[in-house]
Amino acid sequence: GWVADSAASLVVGTPREEDLRLIDVANRALEAGIAAAVVGNRLGDISHAIGSVAHAAGLGVNLQFGGHGVGRTMHGDPHVSNDGRPGRGFPLKPGLVIAIEPWFLHTTDEIYIDKDGWTIKSVDGSRGAHAEHTVAITEDGPLILTARG
Repeated sequence: GWVADSAASLVVGTPREEDLRLIDVANRALEAGIAAAVVGNRLGDISHAIGSVAHAAGLGVNLQFGGHGVGRTMHGDPHVSNDGRPGRGFPLKPGLVIAIEPWFLHTTDEIYIDKDGWTIKSVDGSRGAHAEHTVAITEDGPLILTARG
C-alpha cells in the first residue's frame, strides 16, 4: 500500500498568545512551502519559502528534522529541509510525492530525543508547533493529498 503523513498543532485548554502565534507561523510556513512545490522549482525553493516565514517571525529553524519523500514507505528520500537556498537541490517533477513539514520551537532551535526514542523536545522546555501535508507535484500545481475537511 501507500502511505501519507500529516500533522496539525492544536491548543488544549486556554491558549496563550505565543502558542497561537507559533501555530500561525507553522501554518503560514506550510502554505508557503506548498506554494513553492511546483514543477520547475527545486527542493531548496520549498525550504527557502518555509525558512523565510520562520525567520521573518524571529524564529530559529532546527534542520535535524523536516519533510521527506512519501510513497510505499514513510520518511523516505528526498529530505525536505525547513530552511535552505532557492534554486538548489532536487528538481521538482510531476509524480514526486513529499511531506512538507515545518515545525518550530518558541525560544530555541535546539532539541533532544526523549528516552521513548520518538518524542522530540526543546532543550529549554519551550513549546513547539508542527504543521504538515503530503503533497503531490503535478503539472497543474501542488496537490494536497491530506487536505482536511
